[in-house]
Amino acid sequence: MDQGMLLAGEWVRRDRVIEVEDPATQEIIATVPEATPEDATRALQAAATAQREWARRTAMDRGDVLRRWARLIEADAEGLAGIIVREQGKPLAEARGEVQGTIKFFDYAASFDRHLMGDVVPADSPNEQMWNVPSPVGVVVAITPWNYPAVIPARKIAPALVAGNALILKPNSLTPLAALELGRLGQEAGVPSGVFQVLTGPGTTIGEALVRDPITRLVTFTGSTATGKRLIQLAAEHVTVVSLELGGKAPFIVMDDADLDRAVADAIVTRFINCGQTCICNERTYVHERVAPAFLERFVEAARTLPVGDPMADGTRVGPKVSLEELQKVEAQLEAARSAGATTLTGGHRLTEGRYARGYWMEPTVLTDVRQDMPIMREEVFGPVVPVMEFRDFDEVIGLANDSRYGLAGYLYTKDVDRVMRAVRDLECGELFVNRGPGESIHGYHAGWKESGIGGDDGKYGMEHYIRRKTVYLRYEG
Repeated sequence: MDQGMLLAGEWVRRDRVIEVEDPATQEIIATVPEATPEDATRALQAAATAQREWARRTAMDRGDVLRRWARLIEADAEGLAGIIVREQGKPLAEARGEVQGTIKFFDYAASFDRHLMGDVVPADSPNEQMWNVPSPVGVVVAITPWNYPAVIPARKIAPALVAGNALILKPNSLTPLAALELGRLGQEAGVPSGVFQVLTGPGTTIGEALVRDPITRLVTFTGSTATGKRLIQLAAEHVTVVSLELGGKAPFIVMDDADLDRAVADAIVTRFINCGQTCICNERTYVHERVAPAFLERFVEAARTLPVGDPMADGTRVGPKVSLEELQKVEAQLEAARSAGATTLTGGHRLTEGRYARGYWMEPTVLTDVRQDMPIMREEVFGPVVPVMEFRDFDEVIGLANDSRYGLAGYLYTKDVDRVMRAVRDLECGELFVNRGPGESIHGYHAGWKESGIGGDDGKYGMEHYIRRKTVYLRYEG
C-alpha cells in the first residue's frame, strides 16, 4: 500500500519513500513519503495561516469537531486496532485498549470547550479592570514514538486543537500508519485544512526542521532522553517552549507485607505489556528479602508461561519487538548484564524456530544476582527483560529507587499506610502507583521528574501547555 501524508489539506506523495514493516512477519505492509525540509516549511506556513482562523472560532465549535472526530474513531475502532497491530506488533487486545484510550482523549479534551477560563482580577486604580485571558500558543509540533502510535498522538492533538492551536504531527517512521488514519478521520470530522497535518520522515531531517523554525511556538515530544536533550538545544534558538516526556526506569517495590498474588500479577503486566516497550514499565523489581523466595518462584513461573506469538491471535500476551534494531539493543543489554554477573532465571534468548522464524521475537526474561551499579539497573531497557533485586528495609529501598537519573513512574506494594505516605513524600517520580499496575487516567497528569522530562500531558495541568495568558488592563471614564 502506497500511503500519502497529510500536508496543507492534501494527501501528498514523494518519490522517496519509507517502508513500513510488520514486526511479526517482516512483511512490508506499506510505504509512506519521506518528507523534505521544503515540505516542513510548507506545512508550517499552512498551519500558521489556518491557526488564526481556527482560534477565532468559538471553543464550543472546536469541541464539536473533536467530538465528531471521536465518533469516527469509534466507528473505525477495529480497523485502527488492526493497523496498530500490524505496524507495531502489540497483541490485538492491547491495540483495542489503545484505540479506546484514543477516543477518551478526544472526548475529554472536547469537554474543555467550556472550561478554557481566565480571570477578572482587582485593579490597582479606580476606573480600571484587569483580565487574564487564555490564548492559544499558535503552531504546535508534536513528535511521537512508535510504542503507542495512536494514543500518544491523541493526547497531544486533542488538547492542542480545542485550545485553538494548529498542530503538525511527526510520527515515528516505524509506525506512521495509525497517525495517518487519524488524519483521514480528522478531515472527515471537519478539521480545517492546515489545522492538523501529518508529515512522515526521519526525525533528524523533518523533525529538526519543524523544531528549528520560528513559526513553531511549542514542541511536545515523547521519546528518548537523548533526543529530548537535542530538541531543547534546537528549540532554544527561538525560545520555543518544549514539553518533554522522556525515558523511565520505574522501580517496582514489593514490601514484606504485600499481597503477593496481586504483586506478582501486576509485576508481570507492568513489565511485559507491549513486549516491555512502555515508558512506565516495571524496569527494576525490588523485593523485600523476607518474601523474595516466594515472590520469585511465582513470578518466574508466570513469566515462563506467558503466551508469546501472533499478536492477532486470541490469548497472545507478548508480541514481537518492533524492529530488528530494537531487538538487538535489548540483546546487547542482556549480554552485558550476564557478563557482569547477572543470572538468568527464565528466558534470555531470541526466538527463531518454527513460528518465530520470521519476525523479532524475544523470550520474557527474569534476571537475579544484579547490583545497583549494573547498567541493567540504571539504563532504560525497552524490552521483555526485568532484573530482580532484594532489599532489607524501607529506607534502603527508597534510596535505591531514587538512585536513578530518571523519575517517571514508581510502584509500591504494601498494606502499611505509613510507608505509603512516606513514599508519596520521598519517591522522586512523576507518577506513583500503589497496590496497582500501570495505566494513567485521562484527567491525571503524566509528567516526568529529573531526566524523564519537563512539562507533561493530560488533565488540566497538561492543558496549560497549550495556552498562554494575556493580561489586559482596561481604563474607562468613571
